[in-house]
Amino acid sequence: MNEIIGNYRVIGVSRGNEFSPNHVGNDAAIFNKVVEALQQKGCHVDVMTERELVARKEQADFVFDMARDTATLDYLKRMEAEGAWVVNSAHGITNCVRKRMTELLVEGGVPHPRSWVVRTDEPFAPDVFPCWIKRGNSHAMVKEDVVFVESREEAEMVMADFRRRNIPEAVVNEHLVGDLIKFYGVLGTDFFYTFYPSEQSHSKFGLEAINGAARGYPFDREALRRYSSQAAEVLRVPIYGGDCVVAKDGSVRIIDFNDWPSFARCREEAAPKIAECIYHGIIHQIQKNYGYRE
Repeated sequence: MNEIIGNYRVIGVSRGNEFSPNHVGNDAAIFNKVVEALQQKGCHVDVMTERELVARKEQADFVFDMARDTATLDYLKRMEAEGAWVVNSAHGITNCVRKRMTELLVEGGVPHPRSWVVRTDEPFAPDVFPCWIKRGNSHAMVKEDVVFVESREEAEMVMADFRRRNIPEAVVNEHLVGDLIKFYGVLGTDFFYTFYPSEQSHSKFGLEAINGAARGYPFDREALRRYSSQAAEVLRVPIYGGDCVVAKDGSVRIIDFNDWPSFARCREEAAPKIAECIYHGIIHQIQKNYGYRE
């Protein structure tokens, strides 16, 4: 099979540094380890940045990427429309933008906090405090894109800041009391990793401190894995990570979901599984499109 794969071009696209707030090194590390794992499987990978992919108008049969830039995603969508196999799909990455993600998770029946999509040029309507206000038109780029508020006055201040930064819509999530848990997974493999960020000082913007130290509430880890897989399928991102809150009664609700995070706490275990997902996807596409069988 390695000789067959060698007949097709595989491109790996790293994430632009501006889309890795406080995680540039971690994002680069997981990407490089996946490239190494694929090379060990006999795949030749042409590695490039988001800007290089677009500027050179590169073409390939298969692409794996950590892209986030709008121009890159638009180009990847064109590649997909022309027959390239891309993971995570540019459509899936777009689905993880806050507003779209919230709508899809709710529509898909994934356990989720009560949420509202609001315009920033209108009075703050939701009567739910405390709550989280999150920019709706992109992933979080800076700490101010995800804000915890406890009053209407604070909410209006956040909305005013969003308006100043030309953010037209926000997503409002009710604040859930319980243990915050981070999780990482790769569809089609046996990899699923969870941990309490409060115990490992793991944070991008320091917001995890709002929930405080983990109490260790019992919960069904397999149920969380099912919910996470369900969310990954709904959003079309097989390489994923996210956050959930476990309530005192053991109920689990997913509060955030990300396309290809840094896997910083489980990089060594995750990289070969991500490579496995990509490799098997390539083989499946070759078999599907060209009728090759081992």
